[in-house]
Amino acid sequence: MAEMTIRDALNAALREEILRDENVFIIGEEVAEYDGAYKVTRGLWKEFGDKRVVDSPITELGFAALGVGAAMAGLRPVVEFMTFNFSILASDQIINHAAKMLYMSGGQFNVPIVFRGPNGSAYQVSSQHSQALEAFYANFPGLKVVMPSTAADAKGLLKSAIRDNNPVVFLEQETMYGMKGEVPDDEDFTIPLGVADVKREGSDCTIVARSFTVPQALKAADELAKEGVSVEVVDPRTIKPLDIDTIVASVKKTNRLVIAEESHAFASVGAEISHQVMEHAFDYLDAPVKRISCAEAPMPYARNLEVAALPSVEKIVAAIKEVCYL
Repeated sequence: MAEMTIRDALNAALREEILRDENVFIIGEEVAEYDGAYKVTRGLWKEFGDKRVVDSPITELGFAALGVGAAMAGLRPVVEFMTFNFSILASDQIINHAAKMLYMSGGQFNVPIVFRGPNGSAYQVSSQHSQALEAFYANFPGLKVVMPSTAADAKGLLKSAIRDNNPVVFLEQETMYGMKGEVPDDEDFTIPLGVADVKREGSDCTIVARSFTVPQALKAADELAKEGVSVEVVDPRTIKPLDIDTIVASVKKTNRLVIAEESHAFASVGAEISHQVMEHAFDYLDAPVKRISCAEAPMPYARNLEVAALPSVEKIVAAIKEVCYL
């Protein structure tokens, strides 16, 4: 095992997959000579050259379209968006072409492409650069949506996403790039898409958290353990396909559920999880499902307001106490 940051784990995954498969290439703004806006692609252009690491103009719709066409022709593009907020400009290619091509071609064209980059809030980048878009993309059949929360998950899931024959939306979190964790040394280490991970075992309440909220949920569980409350933390890792079986099994054990997510509450992934738990484990619930989400407003620029808008350890602790009737 080696300790590395999430940024370096992603970099290692990209490098290993470029070496493994001559059809893999990276394209996006500043991914080559500048080493990537967040240095995820650091060193790759120098090692592999212009054909494998391609700087694009500032035209998300254009380079996303190039990636879709290349994938249809047999290549495996990794398309980086400097921030996933900019992917909205390319959403026609992602939603209307990448997601639908296999179906509309009667199975003649696979689109093995990964769209990746930072999703959600950062540090005071305000309303147009702080949106969590996982529910938006998960709504469309044909797309897989992945959200890692640890260095090991980042590497293993990205390698699986690149090898997948379907389009994958791979959502990282900008504020988590520097977080460290242990990663297996095996260059063939992968994590299958669609498999959740129980980050912490517990018996009194389940927290389903993803990406940004996973470390918060683990801290909340640590705090509550001091008060004798045992909290289980489940990380879906893949939003679509969703491993609802692991979540339901946890709820059947703990009888309570709190969902912590960075996105807005309305029509969110948390709303879908809440419904599916109600459908499959209603008789096991001893309290209503509680959700912690981002404030229903555009993200403020002011740091104090940004903190107030986002989920926090304190909000998660309060929610768990509420469903546990403490």
